[in-house]
Amino acid sequence: MKNIKMPVAGLFIGLLNGLFGAGGGIVAVTAFQKMGMPDKSAHATAVAVMIFLSAVSGFLYWYNGYVSLADVLPYLPGGIAGAIVGGWLLPKIPDFWLKKIFSLFILYAAVRLFCK
Repeated sequence: MKNIKMPVAGLFIGLLNGLFGAGGGIVAVTAFQKMGMPDKSAHATAVAVMIFLSAVSGFLYWYNGYVSLADVLPYLPGGIAGAIVGGWLLPKIPDFWLKKIFSLFILYAAVRLFCK
């Protein structure tokens, strides 16, 4: 059964990533946790999966003219620095607080989207 769940989860996560950007990572973390992955492994695996999915989605958005390289470049230095800090911090944050921070981020995103 697990052999079927993984590709189906991947399909769903990829679809959400294509539609909503890296927001598919929120679903990825939850899916990985439900498949028995520990919290920190689920977060780290979601990031690793999202890098490839985001590259494909980003290429397709660029190819179809929705984004230009000039639009992307100003965000890369800060984004790379933030990714380094986040990757360094993840093992240091207790699971309890990681869940709380993740939940607050999801709630903030939901309220923001709902109010637009």
